[in-house]
Amino acid sequence: MIRIWLFILLPLLGFSQGNFAEVDTLFEKKQYQKAEVFLTNYLQKHPNNLEARALLGDTYGYQKEWDKAISTYKMVVEKDKTNASYFYNYGTVLGMKALENRLKAMAFVGDIREAFLKAAELDKNHIDTRWALVHLYMNMPGIIGGSKKEALRYAQELEALSKVDGYLAKGFIYEYDDDFEEAETYYKKAVKVGGSLTCYMKLMTLYEHEDLPQKAIETLETAQQNLQDNTLRYQIGRLSAMNQVQLEKGLTNLNQYLKYFTQKDQVPKAWAHYRLSQIYRYQSDKNQALKHINLALKELPKEEKFQDEKAEILDL
Repeated sequence: MIRIWLFILLPLLGFSQGNFAEVDTLFEKKQYQKAEVFLTNYLQKHPNNLEARALLGDTYGYQKEWDKAISTYKMVVEKDKTNASYFYNYGTVLGMKALENRLKAMAFVGDIREAFLKAAELDKNHIDTRWALVHLYMNMPGIIGGSKKEALRYAQELEALSKVDGYLAKGFIYEYDDDFEEAETYYKKAVKVGGSLTCYMKLMTLYEHEDLPQKAIETLETAQQNLQDNTLRYQIGRLSAMNQVQLEKGLTNLNQYLKYFTQKDQVPKAWAHYRLSQIYRYQSDKNQALKHINLALKELPKEEKFQDEKAEILDL
């Protein structure tokens, strides 16, 4: 089976908003088609305005019209070879197009790398570009230029710009390379220096992938104490239910998640009820398990995992 090497670029999208107040407002409202119409009309009268054309490329990117975004940004970088953000965005939309057609992804690699390298050359402080290069060099097959050494070089540049980004990048590299101890070391450094939700989640995910649920839960508990993020309670309950460990702790955290749930929380309440039903099933408490799986199904009646869980409960 061919290894899927190309990294997910979507979290890296950083479309540049300019000095067009109307467009900025439309972007904020996610009215990308209206922004496209506005910019298209503007460019008919001002065809040489590169800022407007770059923004038009942004509208295509937001709408996932990758071909139009690529052709627009290609025109922009050909006209202005000094703007790092233009080259970064060009590389990004090329990457998204490659993800859309993995069979042809290899054909885009050279252009993607060239765009990101140019952006890094133009702006020595461009953090997103260096992250993109770290991912690209780790995910590319060696035969076409993949290189852990190069990835580490850009991770080092990241560390010089932002210690937490550098530590996270190195953690990613070593985790990708199956070097658990080095990955753990750098993720812990990121937690100590940054202390953000992202830092804790990277460390937790490493433990989860290494089948170390106890350490993963401990990491989440520390994060919850420091950050007071309700979603972390769900994650503790999820790990408890999935691994059948610390069940009482899992019950407590899931119930607290439901108690303090707001619309800002990312995980629907149905999934908390599902995890509660699992834990109660492990404890052979059929009534409580049925209660919570029915609440989950009431919210998401077509979810197959919920349906399967209810069948298992009924077999108790």
